[in-house]
Amino acid sequence: MRDTALAIALATPQRQGLSMITGLPRIAIAMTAAEYLVAVDTFHSVFGMYVNDMSARTVPELGAHVGMCQPPGGSNVELMAPSDPDAPLSIALNRFLDRRGTGLYALMLEAADPNAEAQELAMRGMNVLPLMPAATGRDVHPNSTHGVLMRVYPTGSVAQPDDPAVEAPRLSGIMRVIVATDDASVAAKAYGHGLGLDVTHAEPDAERGVLVAHATAPWGAVIEMVSPLDESRLFAAAVAAHLREKGQGMAALVLSADAPAHSTQLLATRGLAADLNGPFGLEVTAFGTRFVIAAS
Repeated sequence: MRDTALAIALATPQRQGLSMITGLPRIAIAMTAAEYLVAVDTFHSVFGMYVNDMSARTVPELGAHVGMCQPPGGSNVELMAPSDPDAPLSIALNRFLDRRGTGLYALMLEAADPNAEAQELAMRGMNVLPLMPAATGRDVHPNSTHGVLMRVYPTGSVAQPDDPAVEAPRLSGIMRVIVATDDASVAAKAYGHGLGLDVTHAEPDAERGVLVAHATAPWGAVIEMVSPLDESRLFAAAVAAHLREKGQGMAALVLSADAPAHSTQLLATRGLAADLNGPFGLEVTAFGTRFVIAAS
């Protein structure tokens, strides 16, 4: 029922501006260097995803480990860990890890010309940060995107495999990212007018007890902005708890599977913390990140 409502909502987007954003290719999880190799193995052998460890290039160029989990569909899961403590990217990652620990770090967008897009976003009132040394993308501060650090990279910034090897439980990439906000209607204006994404009007979702709006780029995961209305509902209570404990920001990544309950149980047998009756649905937790397994 909810998936049908989501499809109807996304069929009637409200374009708020002439965006140059071309896609939402990936969402990054920040972790320590000690966790990085464990994560690469976990996403390959436990989640069954194709994983491209790019560290041989990114450590000398950026001073950080970067790995790309690239199952078919949706957006990639990016793994990031500091390597050189003096490199700007590692400094940013360490600052995040010191403050919040391992978990969801940044949402990556793409544009044909990130610098031109940065100028456009700044004109719309977004807090665009100065270009980081050695970086190819531009950062938008979380204080203008309701707690979500965003980076705008050149279109096609990471090559996608034509036919990635996928093993059981045969999960998709990120189909949806749930963003906990104080007010989804205000967030929708920022993502629409500020980022120029297609957004839906914020509407109450009585079943989950939240106000909800959606934002979409031309391809990639749907951004679902939610704010609690009725905390007697488990989903709303979980969103409210996230806001109290962590503030606004990304709360969960939604992946899809043909048999979500079986997939969740399989992940549990492989050692992941799983909840078949979680407030967000079928859930597993890994590297400080809540993953929701939904039907394809």
